Amino acid sequence: MSNNLRWPRALAFLLCLAAALPATAAETAGVDLTAHWAGYSALVIFALAYVFVIAEEFTHLRKSQPVMLAAGVIWGLLAIAAAGIGQADSIHIAVGSYLLEFAELLLFLLVAMTYVNAMSERNLFEALRVRLLQRGLGYRQLFWTTGALAFCLSPIIDNLTTALVMCAVVLAVGRDSPKFVSLACINIVVAANAGGAFSPFGDITTLMVWQRGIVDFWGFFHLFLPSLVNWLIPAAIMHFAITRGTPHAAQGDVRIKDGGWVIVGLFLLTVALAVCFHNFLHLPPFMGMMTGLAFLKLLGWHLTRKANALELADFDRQGAPGDVDAFDSYEQVARAEWDTLLFFFGVIMCVGALGYCGYLALASEWFYGDLGPTTANVLIGLLSAVLDNIPMMVAVLQMHPHMDTGQWLLVTLTAGVGGSLLSVGSAAGVALMGQAKGKYTFFGHLRWTWAIALGYAASIWVHLLVNARLFTGAVITAG
Repeated sequence: MSNNLRWPRALAFLLCLAAALPATAAETAGVDLTAHWAGYSALVIFALAYVFVIAEEFTHLRKSQPVMLAAGVIWGLLAIAAAGIGQADSIHIAVGSYLLEFAELLLFLLVAMTYVNAMSERNLFEALRVRLLQRGLGYRQLFWTTGALAFCLSPIIDNLTTALVMCAVVLAVGRDSPKFVSLACINIVVAANAGGAFSPFGDITTLMVWQRGIVDFWGFFHLFLPSLVNWLIPAAIMHFAITRGTPHAAQGDVRIKDGGWVIVGLFLLTVALAVCFHNFLHLPPFMGMMTGLAFLKLLGWHLTRKANALELADFDRQGAPGDVDAFDSYEQVARAEWDTLLFFFGVIMCVGALGYCGYLALASEWFYGDLGPTTANVLIGLLSAVLDNIPMMVAVLQMHPHMDTGQWLLVTLTAGVGGSLLSVGSAAGVALMGQAKGKYTFFGHLRWTWAIALGYAASIWVHLLVNARLFTGAVITAG
């Protein structure tokens, strides 16, 4: 077996072992280092690392690398500082707690990415792209169709994958209209981020909130209408800037490989298992996802046996192997976006280190104490346009603010859709800038930030209006 296939399996095994570490909340093991040299160093190192993350488009340094390095350096310095004041044991408790948090997130996302890769390998997304192109839709119809599909698919297969699939369609039909490509990509980013905000599976931020047990599975669907408004308002404004006309229809067809639709069914079953394990068995959702991964591997075993049998029969008849659809599930695991998964490790460990030092407690007191939860949650959405929603949500969860369900849904909404304000504010935007290089750009997106901001403000207003009953003032904890 090749090394690239051993690596994800070995890492998953080690992280499962980490689950045996003490599950004591990290904040109980924290030490006040807010005025200590180690605390100051942690702040500076994390800030420098995140500058490199933001500059990824220009430096071509993968975003996981600076935060992973920062995590190691920061925790090394904190260990030295903690040992100096007789608090060495607290370091082990804190690191074990944050590692367990990352392990649960990693295993969940690993399964989801593997299923998405499997559907891509079976040509399901390519078939969707070709069929859209064959319909002969006009530019404005394609603008709305790709946006609507992005909004509807992102709650299931996540906003990043959805954006990439829809962008492929836009690039195929918009070769002769760079303006259409730019506007359609903006629309896709906004729609994908908005669609991902009302589903536990649509974005990393919603997934983390759900896995913590703060909002139940169906509770996120209270955000459907605010999310829809968030997409529709800028889309309606940009509609009038879309060129009239019809691009050339595509020719040919794409065959969905054997087992493609079965994989879709298994993915839906896996999602259902994750929900049932969490809601009824009170087990972490990743247990249901890993069970679903076993089903995919069994299907891969069946398809490979079938392919081998067909290949042997075809060779006996014709003297040469035929066209068969073998399926290697381990290859799909290896194709997972490991840069993104390891980026989560770096962010969780870095932000956790700031929490260990006491900085998150200070930030929580200022944000949620002095400013109030509504103002704080709106500002977090605005900050996510620059700093990305993942570290912002990790920080909020580790702050453990006392908020009711309405406020937790508000921060989930703002962190999810706030990244749409700038092209660099979300993984979907960054990915599309690379895929549609030169046609979808930072400044092209910036020209329409005002329209996206109107949708952002309107979605908050709609949430406060239609979900007013959820703002009970009841105190809950993030644990």
